Amino acid sequence: FFLLQGFICGFSIATGAAARLLSGYDSYGNICGQKNVKVEGIVNSGLDLTHKKYVFFLDPCNIDLVHQRIKSLALCVSACPRKELKTLADIQKFAETNGSTLCSYELQPSEYTTDPRAAKLCPKYPVPESAPIPFFHRCAPVNISCYAKFAETLITFVSDSSVLHRLISGVMTSKEIIMGLCLLSLVLSMILMVIIRYISRVLVWILTILVILGSLGGTGVLWWLYAKQRISASAAETQIVKDNLRALLIYAISATVFTVILFLIMLIMRKRVALTIALFHVAGKVFIHLPLLVFQPFWTFFVLILFWTYWITILLFLGTTGSPVPNEEGFVEFRMVGPLKYMWWYHVVGLVWISEFILACQQMTVAGAVVTYYFTREKRDLPFTPILASVNRLVCYHLGTVAKGSFIIMLVKIPRMILMYIHTQLKGKENACARCMLKACICCLWCLEKCLTYLNQNAYTATAINSTNFCTSAKDAFVILVENALRVAAINTVGDFMLFLGKALIVCSTGLAGIMLLNYQQDYTIWVLPLIIVCIFAFLVAHCFLSIYEMVVDVLFLCFAIDTKYNDGSPGREFYMDKVLMEFVESSRKSMKEAGQGSGAEGRELKPMVGADEE
Repeated sequence: FFLLQGFICGFSIATGAAARLLSGYDSYGNICGQKNVKVEGIVNSGLDLTHKKYVFFLDPCNIDLVHQRIKSLALCVSACPRKELKTLADIQKFAETNGSTLCSYELQPSEYTTDPRAAKLCPKYPVPESAPIPFFHRCAPVNISCYAKFAETLITFVSDSSVLHRLISGVMTSKEIIMGLCLLSLVLSMILMVIIRYISRVLVWILTILVILGSLGGTGVLWWLYAKQRISASAAETQIVKDNLRALLIYAISATVFTVILFLIMLIMRKRVALTIALFHVAGKVFIHLPLLVFQPFWTFFVLILFWTYWITILLFLGTTGSPVPNEEGFVEFRMVGPLKYMWWYHVVGLVWISEFILACQQMTVAGAVVTYYFTREKRDLPFTPILASVNRLVCYHLGTVAKGSFIIMLVKIPRMILMYIHTQLKGKENACARCMLKACICCLWCLEKCLTYLNQNAYTATAINSTNFCTSAKDAFVILVENALRVAAINTVGDFMLFLGKALIVCSTGLAGIMLLNYQQDYTIWVLPLIIVCIFAFLVAHCFLSIYEMVVDVLFLCFAIDTKYNDGSPGREFYMDKVLMEFVESSRKSMKEAGQGSGAEGRELKPMVGADEE
């Protein structure tokens, strides 16, 4: 797959797409800054434009939103107009002074003010001040208000251009504050990862009490309102009062049933909540012993940015590759013919698969490092850099496992993306039944993708423990998860809710600091957009950091489940787990009063990959 991706890149460069993308080309198929070959049937093609290195659009503000291009004649010029030109006389003077002709090639500068064709072959004036885009040799207007119409079309909620201008000025004026608040969200995320191990027990029980009080209070209020309405309804028996009374009764009964079910679930899962607290506590210790885990999101994001940059570059190459073909306007377009025109589909598949592959590499790296920590009895015997050791094992032994896992996710994600695209294109055209079926298919594929992602993550953990292939590891992980279904439910509900509260705390804290700082800024009118940017960035940062925390908790749980299944604490079968988890196991045994719990496990023993071999 990578080799074919390289072929696409080489093909686009060999066919001149790279030169057309970087140097630019005019509407007649000439590449700026070099000699060109004549295109049959196209006038002004095959010119020597060695000294004309920049692309200039006669009407740069005329943007075609449907076809996503500038709808204007493009020429190669030797220099961009660095000041506004208001008349044809100014354009003529600029050409005579700088040697840069801004009108079409068949007009000489001396004809700009006398030839009637100048109205169509010369730029629309006033010509805005422009400057070349670095590395891409295009003349772009310096004043971004040229694209105000385009921006207002994209931002549909803005009806007044002055609002858009005030929003943009607010962002530009408060850019230092925005950067400072983004840095604050980063610091808060790192601090939260350190202290969450100390507040996990208190936080879980506070949440439990709040949920219980909230459900009881809501149910009580509904029954109180029902009783009050029933007493007052006896005096005025109207249809509206009857409907309200019936609705209150239904709400009160539903709330009562919900509260009873909630109590039963909490009663059943109270011990599992204790396991969640213990796992969060141990996860905090993992980050103390493996501090490089904190920077894992940075490396993953950096690699993704590099790959996305490469992908977008090749996509731009594909957009300019192909053979020159005259269009209906008499200008040149580059189009691919035959099977090669479908190469961009392969390129899209590469975007999804390789992005998932990079994310899966992060999951395997984290799993390998945490497994090394868990199955090493003496923590002082840990490798100097467990993260680098995990990366080394990934590269040497487990790339196939990661490739297969990410390929499975890609097989589900791409059909869902296709269905979403079809749904978007058919919006308002399909009937209600088709729309419902399409949304149901999208929802089912989304659920399947989430389930497979969770199973893949646990399969990578089993691979890190056993060094088995993907299918064997996925089967082992699935069996363990089924055997511990209630524990998995508790961790995924209580744990995820705790992490969600952590994200909310960081976003709210950053937003509050932003409100206090932006409130004292008087240089602009609207600071809603800067605050939204800061809050979105804070949420993304918190999600990146706390998702690593969640990943560590999931890996620790699978290690714990395997440890308790194949070890019982007896001589020769000692536990590998932390003391906090050991206390949980002992308390569970005492509460259940069952001797030898977990000693009857059957099947092939899952041997730890690092710790046991070293000892």
